[in-house]
Amino acid sequence: MVADAKAGQSQALVLRGEAGVGKSALVEHLVGNAAGCQVLRAAGVESEMELAFAGLHQLCVPVVGHLDRLPGPQRDALSIAFGMRAGNAPDRFLVGLAVLSLLAEVAEQRPLVCVVDDTQWLDRVSAQTLAFVARRLLVEPVALVFAVRAPTQGPGDDRLTGLPELEIRGLRESDARALLDAVFPGRLDEGVRDRIVAETRGNPLALLELTRGLTAAELAGGFGRPDAQPLASQIEQSFLRRVGGLPAQAQRLLLAAAAEPVGDPSLLRRAAERLDIGADAAAAAEAAGLIEFGARVRFRHPLVRSAAYRAADPADRRDVHRALAEATDPDSDPDRRAWHRAHAAVEPDEAVAGELERSADRAQARGGIAAAAAFLRRATELTPDPARRGARAVAAARATFEAGAPDEALELLAAAQLGPTDELLRGRLARLRGQIVYARRRGGEALPLLLDAANQLKRVDDRQAREAYLEAVGAAVFAGHLNGGIGVREAAEAARAAPRGPQPPRQVDVLLDGLATQFVEGYVPAAPLLKRALHAFRRDAERNDGDIMRWLWLTWMVAGDLWDDEAWHELTTHAVRAARQAGALNFLPLALTYRASVHVHAGEFDLASALIEESDAITEVTGNSPLGYASLVLVAWRGEDAQAAALIQAQGQWATTWGEGRAVGLGHYLTAVLYNGLGQYQAALASAERAGEHDDLAVVGFALVELVEAGARADAPDAAAAALRRLEERAGASGTDWALGVLARSKALLSDGHAADLLYREAIERLQRSRIAVDLARTHLVYGEWLRRENRRRDAREHLRTAYEMLRGFGAQAFAERARRELLATGETVRQRAVDVREALTAQEAQIAQLAAGGKTNSEIGAELFISPRTVEWHLRKVFTKLDVNSRNKLRGVLA
Repeated sequence: MVADAKAGQSQALVLRGEAGVGKSALVEHLVGNAAGCQVLRAAGVESEMELAFAGLHQLCVPVVGHLDRLPGPQRDALSIAFGMRAGNAPDRFLVGLAVLSLLAEVAEQRPLVCVVDDTQWLDRVSAQTLAFVARRLLVEPVALVFAVRAPTQGPGDDRLTGLPELEIRGLRESDARALLDAVFPGRLDEGVRDRIVAETRGNPLALLELTRGLTAAELAGGFGRPDAQPLASQIEQSFLRRVGGLPAQAQRLLLAAAAEPVGDPSLLRRAAERLDIGADAAAAAEAAGLIEFGARVRFRHPLVRSAAYRAADPADRRDVHRALAEATDPDSDPDRRAWHRAHAAVEPDEAVAGELERSADRAQARGGIAAAAAFLRRATELTPDPARRGARAVAAARATFEAGAPDEALELLAAAQLGPTDELLRGRLARLRGQIVYARRRGGEALPLLLDAANQLKRVDDRQAREAYLEAVGAAVFAGHLNGGIGVREAAEAARAAPRGPQPPRQVDVLLDGLATQFVEGYVPAAPLLKRALHAFRRDAERNDGDIMRWLWLTWMVAGDLWDDEAWHELTTHAVRAARQAGALNFLPLALTYRASVHVHAGEFDLASALIEESDAITEVTGNSPLGYASLVLVAWRGEDAQAAALIQAQGQWATTWGEGRAVGLGHYLTAVLYNGLGQYQAALASAERAGEHDDLAVVGFALVELVEAGARADAPDAAAAALRRLEERAGASGTDWALGVLARSKALLSDGHAADLLYREAIERLQRSRIAVDLARTHLVYGEWLRRENRRRDAREHLRTAYEMLRGFGAQAFAERARRELLATGETVRQRAVDVREALTAQEAQIAQLAAGGKTNSEIGAELFISPRTVEWHLRKVFTKLDVNSRNKLRGVLA
């Protein structure tokens, strides 16, 4: 790893093994052999697991002097996260990008080796950030090593899944015997030796520690411990015996050092004075080989820390935490002071609870939502007033939910309900419960909960009530026909009875009114309201990032349902930009997915593929559920995968298991697209009919278009005519060129003679004014097919050639093959298309090439794609080689 880092090739590695197996020894070996490299170190501490960015700060504090070399937003994000300056909470993945840039910047001077021991005890945000960095390193001279105790599970452990691993196992039997003989001076019974070696499974720390404090008689008697104890517990028991053999004051000093996670000797000294611990206590603890007191306080092994802490009486622990709180500076480290005070408290204490609440606010301001949740949970426990305790429990539940712990959040909500609650608090409780259930499964389970919350809130808070009704309608939309007793119409009727809300109405209020109208009165009466809502979101996009990101999941579907390609384009463009600028990686994958679908419909399949790849990479880093919608859209339109239908069907079956009915309808629509492309019109007709059975938002209108084409080609005129009548109503209410263009094409498919010719021409004219290139190409295709059957071969060739070139250029292979067959039938010779130079590029290379050709610097590209500038430079060198160019100007010309 060191050699690769010196050669400019990044590497990340996870050392995984049980306690005492030698991970820390290997880390020390790595550091000792890193001559010529700068070494950064951090170690997870169990008692610091709830303090946001604690581990990250440990690692980066030696190089914070390089912060001024980072781009402004990254520098500010990391400064706020580390408490070096005040400001709005940065997204934790903007912090991740800042750490990536910082390490890359430091490594420019000399290779960098970063080691993180006891990663399982890292705070959640630090673990997530470092895992993000590990996955984005590529050609920086950086080696990043994580040591993780297995099978212990902590918040830092699951974030490393997928990184290269090296499992550390115990010593071979012969080596284990040699080590045991070396540390046990007396004669050891052969049978006992065999048993020790077998039970320790070659764990070196166990072999070193388990025999200490045991007499030869005890060893001869069978090792003196139960076999059932796990190995970590066995080693800890050994340390417990050694701790218990120390003088009382030395034991208390060890307890104080275990409770103080920073390893600050001056702080520990001040606490020891308050505990009346004499100076000789430190000498006794060091002489026992359990701890070192130097520039930092270091335990021999993390299990010594846990043994010293767990062996202590609870009253002694509280005394130690109280002394540490008194010794901690309230100005420079108020959060750890509050945490120690909380551990020292015996009974509810409003002063301590209030201090914890303020710590939670500071943690949230730094982007440490997990730390904020921990502070608020403890504040809830220490709050004496029942009403205030309920309010804090709700705040703790929301923070816990946002930190990615929904089960714990539900427990806090249950606790909040046990105390006195007013109507507003009950409404907030119910709404949060519904949001948690919806986030876990987008089926119908959340719908009654959200409706109940809205009904409670409407009596006390109009704004929150209307938002809860909108969430309920959205939940009903996703559940679709798989709703239980309450359907989307019932949710819409309840929403229509909601209070009017603030005047003038907000964007969300207009959106709610429009959706409620659509599902009660129908598409046509709702269209004007929904157009107003989309206009309001687009108008305020620049100054209201929060609403764009918060409600994109609904506005996106509404825009699709109205065939509003301009709203699709503007909303997704702004959402992706806002998410990138904020570093909002929890939202960015959704925005990228929706934006990818826009590119598919624009015929920009390569760009769509790049965004899908980026979205998948981010969801892998964040641990969120992958978003498969855009990839299925791309599969359906490409029509080249023999397993495409099976893939789409599998997604529909998966959606059925969790009750997401809209996804089932969407799958039927995409299958219809696929089969129409392949010319399997009977199968397309069946899929389109199933897709149109339910009024799924942003599904049924598109399905009607496929149904008309399939019906016209499969000799099912009645089905096609019925679909056309429904389509005509919806497209007329929409009024966009996209809607009216596909309507004219659909009418032409069911018309003859001069009327059909005029309708095809109208469709082409309208769709040329839209952004929907795939529908324009398909219109040229079906018009060319019709012209050939009218024996107008010359005119047919013109449109079929246009369709073929467009569809081949997009990568819509099935539709392009339809066009090729028709061209051949006209007597046209179809020449092999020259290979597009961009086909030689990977999805990420194509994306970087486009950004570079657009004038962006390597740093700007890196910030946008969450990679380092050095990685951008490496990709660009490959792009230049593949395209045989040597400058960005020439690259711009080639891509043009």
